[in-house]
Amino acid sequence: MRNQQAAYRYAKSLMDLALERGQMEQVRNDLQLMLRTIASNEDLRVMLKSPVIRADQKQRALKRLFEGHVGDIVRQFVIVVTRKGREELIPEIARAFEELYLDQKNIIICRITTAVKLDTAELEKMRAITATRYPGKTIELHETVDPAIIGGGIIQVGDLQWDASIRTKLHVIRRTFAENPYIPKF
Repeated sequence: MRNQQAAYRYAKSLMDLALERGQMEQVRNDLQLMLRTIASNEDLRVMLKSPVIRADQKQRALKRLFEGHVGDIVRQFVIVVTRKGREELIPEIARAFEELYLDQKNIIICRITTAVKLDTAELEKMRAITATRYPGKTIELHETVDPAIIGGGIIQVGDLQWDASIRTKLHVIRRTFAENPYIPKF
């Protein structure tokens, strides 16, 4: 919990600086690049979390890795974070920044999971349904196809989830039958 709070504070400071300098999109892109890079490299994650590796060594490694790929704001920000010994928070800071960015831009992410790909008309219907619940917000749809849900769909917006999948309904029926107190006497 403390790490999430610290990550949020760092992300908020970074957001304020990016807004002040008019480079919010650049900072967002840089942080997404860093997040993808860290997520795809186990050695980098281990290095960031290691208490044995000194902060200046981590700074040099991050500088070499991202030099020329990220802007000044993010580069200086990474230096500050590593100097403070909080480099393991970089992925969490990037995620917190993304949340702040979406909030700043009034964007709602609607994740739709279905068994088959939806056509454009169905996606627009989902966008309209979500827009009625969140007026004034821009709805960004992220569609996922998962045949394991059998049919129906799952809609997730933030912490809210509406699950109308066949898989979940079958699970509920199985659980109901398992709890059935009726025992036939032959």
